[in-house]
Amino acid sequence: MQPFAAISDTGTPQVTYIQPNLPAAKLYRALSLKFPGEFVDFINFSEDGKELLFSVSSDRDPGTYYLIDTQHYKVLKLFSVAPWINPAQMAERIPMHFKASDGLELEAILTVPNHVPMNNLPMVLLPHGGPHGISDTWFFDEDAQFLASRGYLVLQVNYRGSGGRGYAFKEAGYLKWGTRIQQDLIDGVKWAEAQHYADPKRVCVYGASFGGYSAMMSVIRAPGLFKCAVGYAGIYDLAMMYKKGDIRERAAGRSYLRTVIGRNDADLDANSPDKLADRIDVPVLLVHGKDDQRAPFAQAKAMRDALEAAHKPFEWLVKPGEGHGFYSEKDNVDFLNHLQAFLAKYIGPGAEPAN
Repeated sequence: MQPFAAISDTGTPQVTYIQPNLPAAKLYRALSLKFPGEFVDFINFSEDGKELLFSVSSDRDPGTYYLIDTQHYKVLKLFSVAPWINPAQMAERIPMHFKASDGLELEAILTVPNHVPMNNLPMVLLPHGGPHGISDTWFFDEDAQFLASRGYLVLQVNYRGSGGRGYAFKEAGYLKWGTRIQQDLIDGVKWAEAQHYADPKRVCVYGASFGGYSAMMSVIRAPGLFKCAVGYAGIYDLAMMYKKGDIRERAAGRSYLRTVIGRNDADLDANSPDKLADRIDVPVLLVHGKDDQRAPFAQAKAMRDALEAAHKPFEWLVKPGEGHGFYSEKDNVDFLNHLQAFLAKYIGPGAEPAN
């Protein structure tokens, strides 16, 4: 099939038709009109072109898959990704832009609790994992939606190193894990506060994997900016990545580590939260699975031990049998209950909808 349109990789997806008169382009336009507010994705045609598998999704809708008979235009619903989700109850996600402290324009995505004005809200900074080549997008995000459902404004920043803006932007985050990437996140928080979206007295940071690393490092780099920090399945000792975990087990993984964090022991220590725990000025919640292979449990223990040695307040939630993120429903519910209680304790309850 010939290309008929291009889709923007950042912001709210915008379709630009390249060959609008092709049959596939006309079909795409017709289906888009049938699903207003949703993004239509053509997945694949049958070999004879008589059937098409496609999906629709949005910032509020995790997605539904359909099959269409392209000769008779009969659409068959196959399944929903998460049928328990009611899109009407989900929060809007708004892509925006701000300038970092060095002048570079960055994308921010705000998830806004339903039925509250976006003014002076308690906010959670939610840095994504990766970090390189991964990005936050307009589409449905479970963590952001959970936090918004509890009344918190959620800020996600596509810091340099993220995907979606080409190789040079991704490369700009190399060797900058604990420095420029963290500054981009900090600049995003300051921007949200300057716009009066967020209440400066009620901001917490929560992230998983590299986001867990960022939760600790952003607090270290910006004393007084946050009221609490949550690290979930995080990396806290950069040098340990060369000794433990599945990344180091392959030559490609070891090459990746040398490229993105370097091999200088002094630099690794200078950018490792467990070596800087005495600078953490907020309560911390550490969450980890004991069977995590990507960020081994030893990472969490190193951070715990450092916080204890520095006499810093922290809470500890560890689950046996869980890996890089929890998979069982019971453990996930327990974690989310801990998360919302921790946030309520340190930045207060979320905003209540206006009557």
